Amino acid sequence: MKQKDLQKAEFWIATILYCVAIIILISNTGDRRHSFEYYRIKNEGLTFSYLYNYFLPKLFEYSVIYFGFLSINFLIIPPLIKKQQNTLNGILLFGLLVVMGLVISISKTYSSSYILVEYDDIQSAYNRIFFKGFSSALWIIISISGYVLLKEFISYLIEDNKKIEGTQNQIKVDIGFGLAFWFVGLLLWVSASAPFEIMIIWTLVILASIGIFVYALYFYLPKHYARAYKFRRYFWQIMLATVLSALPVCLITLLMVRQEEFGAIVLCFHFPTQIIITLPLAWYIYKSRLANSNQISTLRTELGKSDASLSFLQSQINPHFLFNALNTLYGTALQENAERTGEGIQKLGDMMRFMLHENVQDKISLTRDVDYLENYIALQKLRTSRSADIVIDTQIDEQLNNFQIAPMLLIPFVENAFKHGISLQQPSHIKVTLQTKENTLYFDVHNSIHIKPDNDPEKLKSGIGLVNVKQRLALLYPGKHELIIRESAKEFFIHLTIQL
Repeated sequence: MKQKDLQKAEFWIATILYCVAIIILISNTGDRRHSFEYYRIKNEGLTFSYLYNYFLPKLFEYSVIYFGFLSINFLIIPPLIKKQQNTLNGILLFGLLVVMGLVISISKTYSSSYILVEYDDIQSAYNRIFFKGFSSALWIIISISGYVLLKEFISYLIEDNKKIEGTQNQIKVDIGFGLAFWFVGLLLWVSASAPFEIMIIWTLVILASIGIFVYALYFYLPKHYARAYKFRRYFWQIMLATVLSALPVCLITLLMVRQEEFGAIVLCFHFPTQIIITLPLAWYIYKSRLANSNQISTLRTELGKSDASLSFLQSQINPHFLFNALNTLYGTALQENAERTGEGIQKLGDMMRFMLHENVQDKISLTRDVDYLENYIALQKLRTSRSADIVIDTQIDEQLNNFQIAPMLLIPFVENAFKHGISLQQPSHIKVTLQTKENTLYFDVHNSIHIKPDNDPEKLKSGIGLVNVKQRLALLYPGKHELIIRESAKEFFIHLTIQL
């Protein structure tokens, strides 16, 4: 979860809890005897007012806790962690303590008015109320600050885990989440004024759960898990660790509480928690992470195969076109003078620069790819320009915007057209059309077909151009291209669309 999303979630959760607390206060208006304050005030012979002795004090206390949380979580602690404006934020934190202490203390003079009659002088009663109020404010600020610091620590572990892959970093993150769960639960128990023994049970059971979870997830399962490994076998073997962990849990309980029966109570919570929650959770998370890891490994393998296949196909295509271009220049040199040969060499130089620089990239400008295409067609026109029966027509958009395309995708279709569509003895034609509309490239090639004589060395050569370009299209533009090939007795036609 991103930091902004987490902050939004925190804000709305805190706001919803605040609103729910107020709604509960309003809904209890008709029932005045539900509160502890009612009985204490009545026992002292004082008059109880739900509005002044309960509703308004609780409303102010809830409000100061709510706004205190927002201030500490979003405004004060984060800059302090980043060591920004330390003096100002320190003053704000101290000011917040004073405001919260005053609000809670003044509220308690009404909600705990029975204290005023328990002391001989009124000043001692107020001293006790304000001491309790400021103590509560200090505890609230420490608790909220602890939550924010723990949250920032977990965020740091997560970011660190992204930078450095490894099991140790993931263990830190999981332990951090476990400690955060324990800490939040402890805050809830404290805010509910739960007995000290309940907090001991909560702490020991959760810490034992974290230990068993880490052992099962990072030490036991990686060593013993296999495809045929059953949950039943895992369950009984990890139960041994659960039983062994019960011994230190009981010893710590006896040291802290010194009541033998309390150790049995802790075990009554310890075993069900590990059996119902910890063991299945560790099993599920391990299998999920293993499946994700296998999927990533498979994708990397397939990507490696695709890259290797793509490189192999390109390595076949590159010399293929250079060989055809050199053959064209050779024929032109025999037929014409050096001027036309020089023009052809210039075109070839541009093509070779393209092959050495642009062709090794994953994506290039569509304009550069079209320049290569036009240079190739210009070289072929040098060879066929003396024949009036050969018509070569190109209609290529001049405005190609800033589209990117994989190199050498278009030239195989044109090369195939010149290879099979040109005859120096029969009328021949080739038409190449290229245009773009929005984000789609439209490419058409029409050419005549001539049956090659038996003594033509190219007759039995199947060629690799079209086969390779089909495979490249499938690898580079899956689901984003359409290739239509039509062939009749006298004409060959291809239509290609690519979503760029």
